[in-house]
Amino acid sequence: MYDVKSMKAEEFISDEEIRETLAYADENCENLELVDALLKKAEARKGLNHREASVLLACQDPERIQRMYRLAEQIKKDFYGNRIVMFAPLYLSDYCVNGCVYCPYHAGNRLIARKKLSQEEIRREVIALQDMGHKRLAIEAGEDPVNNPIEYILESIKTIYSIQHKNGAIRRVNVNIAATTVEDYRKLKEAGIGTYILFQETYHKESYEKLHPTGPKHNYAWHTEAMDRAMEGGIDDVGLGVLFGLEMYRYEFAGLLMHAEHLEAVHGVGPHTISVPRVKRAEGIDPSAFDNGISDDIFAKICALIRICVPYTGMIISTRESQAVREKVIRLGVSQISGASRTSVGGYAEEEPEDECSEQFDVSDKRTLDEVVRWLMDLGYIPSFCTACYREGRTGDRFMSLCKSGQIQNCCHPNALMTLKEYLMDYASAETREVGEKLIQAELANIPRERTREICAEHLKQIEEGQRDFRF
Repeated sequence: MYDVKSMKAEEFISDEEIRETLAYADENCENLELVDALLKKAEARKGLNHREASVLLACQDPERIQRMYRLAEQIKKDFYGNRIVMFAPLYLSDYCVNGCVYCPYHAGNRLIARKKLSQEEIRREVIALQDMGHKRLAIEAGEDPVNNPIEYILESIKTIYSIQHKNGAIRRVNVNIAATTVEDYRKLKEAGIGTYILFQETYHKESYEKLHPTGPKHNYAWHTEAMDRAMEGGIDDVGLGVLFGLEMYRYEFAGLLMHAEHLEAVHGVGPHTISVPRVKRAEGIDPSAFDNGISDDIFAKICALIRICVPYTGMIISTRESQAVREKVIRLGVSQISGASRTSVGGYAEEEPEDECSEQFDVSDKRTLDEVVRWLMDLGYIPSFCTACYREGRTGDRFMSLCKSGQIQNCCHPNALMTLKEYLMDYASAETREVGEKLIQAELANIPRERTREICAEHLKQIEEGQRDFRF
C-alpha cells in the first residue's frame, strides 16, 4: 500500500501507485481543462504532486507544452534569479564491488584501469581545480569497503578542505558515495560536507535488481531508504536523481517526485538538489544496450516539469550533456552545472594516458571553465561560485524556508556577484573579465535593498584590492 510517510521503500515508492498514476495520466492527457487547471495551480509556486505532474508529462498539446516551458522559466527566475552555480566532480577511486551493468566501474569490467588517489594525489588534483577557479566540489568513489572505506572518504575531505593555494580554496565538498549507515552519515556530517548525493538509478524495483545483479547495491530497500538514514544522521541537504534511459521515463519521473514528497512529508525538508543524468557511453558500456533512452525534447520537458513541480529544489546538469542541450535546459530550470569536468580518477593535474582509461562516462561538453563562464554571461546568467548558505548554516529547513519565501535572493544575488568578481580577478582571461565586469555593474543595480547594494559595492572594491571571501 502506498504511504508517503512510510519508512519502507516499497511503500513510499509504491509500484501499484505509480502504475495507477500512469494510467490516470493516460486517461487525462487530452483533458485540456484539467491540464489548464494544473498549470493554473502550479502558478502559485507551491508545486504539484506526482499524479498531477504525470498528467502534464503525458500531455502532448503543443500550446500547453509551451506554457509549461514559460512557467518553468518564470519559476526558475522567481526562486533562483539568473544565477548558475558552478561545481566540478572529483573522482577519488574507481574500485567497486558492485555489478551495475550500466557503469564501467562494475567489478567485472576488465577494460578499465583501477585507480585510487593518495592524499598527495588528491592535493595535486585540488590545486589544479583551484587554479581553474573552482570553489565547490562533488567527490565520487566506487563502493569498495576495502579500498574506499569511510575512513578514506573522511581523510580525503579533510585534505581537500585544508588546501590553501594562492587565492584558491575549496569551500564546499558535496559527497556522492554509496548508501551507508546512520553512523557513517553522522561522520560525514561532522566532516563538514555540503550535500549528500545519491542517484536512485531506477525506481522500478524489478529493473533495479536486474541492473544491479551483484554487490551490496543489489539491495533495493537499503539503497532507496538511504536518504532517510542520512537525515537521521544529521545531513539535512540531500540530492536525488535517476539515470534516465534505464527504465521508462514516465515511471522514473513519478518515482522521483514521490521520493521528494516522502522526504518533505517525513522530514519537513525536500531534496536540496535533483540531478537529471542520462545514460552515456563509457569504456565497456554501450548506451544503445538500454532501450529506454529519451530524446532531447522529452529531456527538456522533464527538466521543465521538475522545476514546476518541485520549485524550491536546485537542479543539476553535468557535462554528460552537450553545450546545446545544457543551454536549452538552463532556461527551463537548471540552477547548477559542472564546468571543465574530468570523470576519470586523477584527470585534472595531468592528462590520463589512453591505455589507463578510468572515465565513468564520456564528457560531451569539453570546454574550459573560462569558456563556460563567459558563455553563461553572454547568455545573461551570473556564474556563481557561492558557498555562503552552507557556511552560514542556511541548510535544511532554514534554507528551504528562505527559498520558498523568495527571500534567499537577498543573500544569493550579491554573493554571486562577489564570488564572480573573485573569479574574474584571479582566474579569468582578459576577454572573460571584460564581459564579467560589465555584467557585475549591470547586476549591482538589480539588488533591491539599498544598504545591501552599498555593502556589496564596497566588498567588490575590497576584492579588487586583494581581499577575499565576503558573504552575506
